[in-house]
Amino acid sequence: MKGQIGSGVVALIGVNDEGRAAIVVGVTEDLTSRISAVDLVRAGSEALGGKGGGGLSTWRRSVGPDGSKADDALAAVRGGLEAAAANA
Repeated sequence: MKGQIGSGVVALIGVNDEGRAAIVVGVTEDLTSRISAVDLVRAGSEALGGKGGGGLSTWRRSVGPDGSKADDALAAVRGGLEAAAANA
């Protein structure tokens, strides 16, 4: 998906049959000096009841036990983007 947008941020959340969620956040290379995939996935993961995640500097992934909070996790990522924009 990152390749299709050219420049931007992608956040995806999937929920399995047991209600656990996975979140992936990707930031295109041109934005990594201003936007942290680490911070965004951490915010989304915390909303899902998780603690952070691993991956590369341009993308991070994490899991959380509460997939019912997927909308809250996306809102947390959006809030992180708004904070990054305000600090730019």
